[in-house]
Amino acid sequence: MTSGRIETSEELTRRAFLKKAGLAAVAAAGAAAAGGGYARWVEPRWLELTQVTVHMARLPLAMDGARVVQFSDLHLGFHYDAADLLKLTRVINSLRPDALCFTGDLVDYSVGPDGTAAAEALGAMQARLGKFAVLGNHDYYGKAGEVAELLGKGGFRVLRNESARLEYGGSRVWLAGVEDQWEGKPDLKQALKAVPREDCTVLLSHCPDYADIAAEHSVDLQLSGHSHGGQVRVPFYGHVFTPLYARKYVMGLYDLGGRLQLYVNRGIGVSIHPIRFWCRPELTVFTLKRKR
Repeated sequence: MTSGRIETSEELTRRAFLKKAGLAAVAAAGAAAAGGGYARWVEPRWLELTQVTVHMARLPLAMDGARVVQFSDLHLGFHYDAADLLKLTRVINSLRPDALCFTGDLVDYSVGPDGTAAAEALGAMQARLGKFAVLGNHDYYGKAGEVAELLGKGGFRVLRNESARLEYGGSRVWLAGVEDQWEGKPDLKQALKAVPREDCTVLLSHCPDYADIAAEHSVDLQLSGHSHGGQVRVPFYGHVFTPLYARKYVMGLYDLGGRLQLYVNRGIGVSIHPIRFWCRPELTVFTLKRKR
């Protein structure tokens, strides 16, 4: 007769963790050996269109089915130029958005010599209810005013602690935007000053972790970028690193309870290192639906 020791739940949990860690290490090693070229030359150019349906109780019936396109984190000047932006423009226009939102980091450090061509590419983007933007932390590293001016030349209304009203079919939705949480001085109270508390409101904030502040206000949906989704993700493990103010909310859709929902876009460009792995650049297409 053989006898054996029964493992405790703690030991089973530890074994499961070690197995998972071992698999992650093997996957990372394989990625480093076989995926270096892919991470550098393939994935950063492999755009993913993400379709997201967002249900909001306060959305006016006339806006039910409205299409909002979000893009973020171009980082112009660091492995992304105006010619790349023009290709993105064609994709965006093919989606026929009702509203177009850019959530920051237009440039990596400064506008540079590509500014005029970039403004033309931005100007060619079309959205019947308007184009809106906020600044990201990298937009402050040079001259934030120049970045805002470039976006303005491209037909975008830059929301710097202010709001804009979208009207359609006799109904309205508000778009509010705040300064960057890291390099700017965000003031949501000021941004919402003209917005009636009962109206449906979408907030643009470059930093996703600002959602914990937005949850204390009358906001229905927050759109953010900044995290790049981690830019490098390890299978079975997830993101390796995200910047300050993108530590809690990294990518995708979050329900924060109550009224607020948050979406974190993985961005288009790259920064610091010109690679992406398991984290393709993203263009997000939202269909807004009235919650019944």
